Amino acid sequence: MSLLQVKDLVVEFPGRRGTLRALDGVSFDIAPGEVLCVVGESGAGKSLTGAAIIGLLEPPGRIASGEIRLEGERIDGLPHEAMRHIRGRKIGAIFQDPLTSLNPLYTVGRQLIETIRTHLNVTPAQARERAIALLRDTGISAPEQRIDHYPHQFSGGMRQRVVIALALAAEPKLIVADEPTTALDVSVQAQIIAPLKRVCAQHGAAVMLITHDMGVIAETCDRVAVMYAGRVAEIGPVHQVINHPAHPYTAGLMAAIPDMSADVDHLYQIEGSMPRLDAIPRGCAFNPRCPRAFERCRSERPELLLAGATQAACWLHADAAEGVRA
Repeated sequence: MSLLQVKDLVVEFPGRRGTLRALDGVSFDIAPGEVLCVVGESGAGKSLTGAAIIGLLEPPGRIASGEIRLEGERIDGLPHEAMRHIRGRKIGAIFQDPLTSLNPLYTVGRQLIETIRTHLNVTPAQARERAIALLRDTGISAPEQRIDHYPHQFSGGMRQRVVIALALAAEPKLIVADEPTTALDVSVQAQIIAPLKRVCAQHGAAVMLITHDMGVIAETCDRVAVMYAGRVAEIGPVHQVINHPAHPYTAGLMAAIPDMSADVDHLYQIEGSMPRLDAIPRGCAFNPRCPRAFERCRSERPELLLAGATQAACWLHADAAEGVRA
């Protein structure tokens, strides 16, 4: 059974010139212990999807329709206080800049202990013991001493480890990690992702990892959802999506990853850019940039269709999908 289910999620931003649809029918699910990577260019809707799930949409953004279910219970549209309790107890969040999650005036230990005691029925001593264990599990050396240090006494990579510990403090069922390694050196990225994946696997927590770094996904994820212009373009097992992409957009993203074994003069790039929310083309949103677009792509918008081991929102797979239905 899925831990998280997102079905036909629509997020809109009302404005003076009309309503802009930022997410348009996003659907996916995540199983307990699974890591789902959500990838795509800036503006694809990745972070907005995460914000909708954890109940932190910036006004005037709102969920216009669709469902978000955690352990079978709907959590979209809950009152602020109820969602705040779920966000701390059942959903942990990790953001791009750890300084936005840490109070510079309090030690990391105080922040961890307060979070643990808010959501778990433990004594102060038990909370401190758990906080030290979390710091150790996320790769911070000498946690018995570091627990009494302030955020500014940690490096960027170490602060992000503290944020991971904070997100795991109340033993949540789901972790939403929004670009957790973007501001870090490549050499540090794996050191951050590894303990996140390990600790979540130990506790059976599901992870939604939002990133635009295609290099992160191969060693991290079980499945990948590729987003484009507010929709899921392709979703499937990570190695299938990487090695045999079914959507031309996914194929373009994979082709743009540098091959260190090849001597090339130019890197591949997808022509054009992501459309603005007020200028999304008719039919498939990717059709103006797609080298394989044909007439149907310009007039009809495809839903996710079976494409071998994955699903792709692409008319290239219409015949195969219709054959399966028949």
